[in-house]
Amino acid sequence: MTLLQVEQLTIAFGATPAVCALNLTVAAGESVALVGESGSGKSATLLAIAGLLPPTAQVTGCLWWEGQDLQAMDPRAYRGRDIAMIFQEPLTALNPLFRCGYQVAEGLMVRQKLSATQARAAAIALLSEVQLPEPERVFAAYPHQLSGGQRQRVTVAMALAGNPRLLLADEPTTALDVTVQAALLDLLRQLQREREMAMIFVTHDLAVAGRIAERVVVMNHGEAVETGPTSQLLTAPSHPYTRGLVACRPPLTHRPARLPVVADFLQDNPPPPPPDISDEEAAQRLAGLMAQSPLLELDKVYVQYGRSPMALRGVDLAVYPGETLGLVGESGCGKTTLLKAILGLVPLAGGTLRLEGVDVATFDRRQRQRFRREVQVVFQDPFGSLDPRMTVGETLAEPLVVHGLPKPERRDRISYLLQRVGLEPAAANRFPHEFSGGQRQRIGIARALALQPRLILADEPVSALDVSVQAQVLNLLKELQAEFGLTLLFVSHDLAVVQFMSDRVAVMHHGSVVEMAPATQVYRQPQHPYTQTLLAAVL
Repeated sequence: MTLLQVEQLTIAFGATPAVCALNLTVAAGESVALVGESGSGKSATLLAIAGLLPPTAQVTGCLWWEGQDLQAMDPRAYRGRDIAMIFQEPLTALNPLFRCGYQVAEGLMVRQKLSATQARAAAIALLSEVQLPEPERVFAAYPHQLSGGQRQRVTVAMALAGNPRLLLADEPTTALDVTVQAALLDLLRQLQREREMAMIFVTHDLAVAGRIAERVVVMNHGEAVETGPTSQLLTAPSHPYTRGLVACRPPLTHRPARLPVVADFLQDNPPPPPPDISDEEAAQRLAGLMAQSPLLELDKVYVQYGRSPMALRGVDLAVYPGETLGLVGESGCGKTTLLKAILGLVPLAGGTLRLEGVDVATFDRRQRQRFRREVQVVFQDPFGSLDPRMTVGETLAEPLVVHGLPKPERRDRISYLLQRVGLEPAAANRFPHEFSGGQRQRIGIARALALQPRLILADEPVSALDVSVQAQVLNLLKELQAEFGLTLLFVSHDLAVVQFMSDRVAVMHHGSVVEMAPATQVYRQPQHPYTQTLLAAVL
């Protein structure tokens, strides 16, 4: 039986259409994935179905719910009851002023007319159903007191409070660790089957769609360019755009020299697949790198925040000139704290940090200034790390001014940096909000390169990007590393991305490095049980 039927749906914000003549059907109990890059119209489609588009949106076409016109109905009549939604960012979707339990119980009191006592019991049962440990504790907790995965489970419980027949999930796993992502996908699939609930799952990653959906609709520039069973689209996609989305995801089975990008497949004569890096080539490169003296060394490094348990527990690392050392592990394992310790943003509770064999703690003022030039960082959130009041040119000029580069040289340097990261020199006159996420990350990379550093600390630089944009940024980082002789300490929870980028991989768990080896060895012959668990979540 067809629950939802979308006919010729067109949504425009101003002159530019976000969705163009979309046709879509969802049967009872069916799971459908909408896949595509940012701006392809996926989220706008969900908002139209849920009746959450702003009044300024221009909507044409028909939305039928069991034969009734959704657009003629009051959204309060079906939203939360028949149709519920899970949003991408749980910390934004949850009210920080109210306890999580109240936010789940509120929907039960409104929709099912339960008393406060009855709603509390039902909310705790829902928190238990979404497999949250200690549901009574979670009921009493505020959103900031929970992890990202736990907050997302609370939003799932809120969506289930009305016992909906159709669940709309808007990128609910994008920024989650692989193990948390896998657990949440399995949970949603289980809940869908147990409740016989239909689901539309929005994602930019076909691999995620393959784990959750029976059927996939691929969207590009607001149009559905390909539709079919998930297995068919993953193994034999017919549209060039779909083939590009499949190919640009870093593989775990081999290591290409560069990643294909979607633009390659949209050409009349697509280039041949990039060659793979053989095990012998990788071993020779690594041997040459490790024949040098380390650029950076960490010896029994400890970090503690107040009276909390140690965030870093005796970390030993050596990073060699020109190497990419990948750091993997779940949120809270100490990856970002390690980068902060290297930058001097958190004090060491013990251990030694050495740059070219010299203890950083003994640096004088001049040495510290040199250290600040030679060690730069690319942050996870490019929008949050760029000052919205400064133009891109001012952002790139700031470190050059601080370190005394003359004005004519600054202008030439900014122009060169923008061109090198694939942006026009005219971008210097624009503000961060005028760029896409991928472009903002390129600006962040340009800023890190401004002072010609030797070591770049890359903290989850592609975790929030579409797989197609991710491929472009990863290729760019490799090209820049070869051009400038950069050393990279690359942090990510995405194991495929780390293998593509890294010469060696260090696996972190509870503040310690539990395994470190050449990239291919870690992925083919993981030794530590925790590494095996991480790999099992993605294979």
